[in-house]
Amino acid sequence: MKLISFATIFLLLLGSINISTQAQQITASDSIDVFLKNKMQQRRIPALQIAVIRGGKIVKDTTFGKANLEYNINATNETVFSINSITKAFVGIAIMQLAEEGKLKITDPLSLHLDSLPDAWRKITIQQVLSHISGLPDIMDADEQVMGHNDEQEAMQKVKALPIEFQPGEKFSYNQTGYVLLGQLITKLSGMHFTKFIEERQFEVSGMKLTRFGDSYDVIPNYAGAYTLTKQMGSRFIRNKTPGHAYMQFPVFFRTAAGIQSTATDLANWIIALKGGKLLKKPASVDTLWTPARLNNGKIGGFNFLTNGYALGWPTVTREEHPAVGPVGGGRSALFVYLKDDLSIVLLTNLMQGNPDQLIDEVAGYYIPDMHEANGFGLPANLKKLRAELLKQGFDKSLAVVKKLKKKDSNFQLSEAELNGWGYQLISQKNLPAALSIFKLNVALYPGSANAFDSLAEADEITDHQAEALLNYKKSLALNPKNKNAAERILVIEKSILKKTADRS
Repeated sequence: MKLISFATIFLLLLGSINISTQAQQITASDSIDVFLKNKMQQRRIPALQIAVIRGGKIVKDTTFGKANLEYNINATNETVFSINSITKAFVGIAIMQLAEEGKLKITDPLSLHLDSLPDAWRKITIQQVLSHISGLPDIMDADEQVMGHNDEQEAMQKVKALPIEFQPGEKFSYNQTGYVLLGQLITKLSGMHFTKFIEERQFEVSGMKLTRFGDSYDVIPNYAGAYTLTKQMGSRFIRNKTPGHAYMQFPVFFRTAAGIQSTATDLANWIIALKGGKLLKKPASVDTLWTPARLNNGKIGGFNFLTNGYALGWPTVTREEHPAVGPVGGGRSALFVYLKDDLSIVLLTNLMQGNPDQLIDEVAGYYIPDMHEANGFGLPANLKKLRAELLKQGFDKSLAVVKKLKKKDSNFQLSEAELNGWGYQLISQKNLPAALSIFKLNVALYPGSANAFDSLAEADEITDHQAEALLNYKKSLALNPKNKNAAERILVIEKSILKKTADRS
């Protein structure tokens, strides 16, 4: 038998490990591509860019789809997308840069640095403005347009005449006025226009070669444009099946609120620069940048269940598992920096209803497997307990399992909404038997809920249990006579059953 030295074995093993690691990365990358292409098709997203950062490097940067539909132009890694309100994250960094230079403190009232503010605004702090808890009246009018015909002086005159909406720190309310004021503040304290300050101190330092300020009315090379699935018909909006043009105007004075155009690769380099100490010198400054503001009652406030807090220009995903900061913009752009994981993800689209923030956690799951929805990520603690037991005992025993869990722990509770949401999540994962069991559990626990019966009926329809669907829609309608969906589905199913009966005879 031929002997092989330990060193040779080690080198062979090392080679196999490297090959295995590369294969895993390729598999993960390919799987992400399939996932994103499916989501693009489902959501009718024309173009999408992704960049993934691990270990201080970009490990994936890919672009799919069409930058321009009418001219059939493919999107590339150099296609430029509007990032809308992600711009605010740049403003947060700019403010912290000025703080590091000793030119301001985030706890300073705005009035310490800006003149001619209304008396009611004078105690509002820079931090409260950055985190949307200021109570300032909004500079956007009822039609979601900037007041004052895009004239800064006229816009400020109009908004200053309005009363504050609530006492500072009382609640979270997304507001653009504060960011216009922050632009004025940066311009005054830096000695240059805020756009120039951000360009020099962030774009150039980070190597963001394709990034610039602008909007739909500027000529931007390689621009992806903007599309929407809604169309205005008189005073109401209707949803289209195919994307149409959307035009966004960001006056120069408003471009602290929105107005940066960028690529996923440029944004990835910006994140690397920030985490690498090139944009902010002190780690404590980054911690401050990413710490969600507290309301007067000690709680945090944010957009929704996912982005549930707001720091200094950065929405936060505050949760026990895999917390993140997650700037989002215009329903078409998002980036998440996972605070306890070596992972950051940028997703940009050119569809205003693309909502890529809803996809990022699932993309993260290809690098951190326990973040896949199918593995229970994102479920509330009690649902996770239930899921673990059902995987052992079977979803068809869900009611019995719940009774046992309640017997062990009197505080064990499952909300109707959480169960309903999990049921639909299981449907999206194509685990139909499990979904049906969860919807049945929900009506067993909440027999007085019209919504629970309506959802069970929908699951019955999906699984082709027409008779059961009809019965459950009728129960839902009896509990809520205003349930139009149930009434409509009853008519459709009854008509279908009659047709099948006639066909048999």
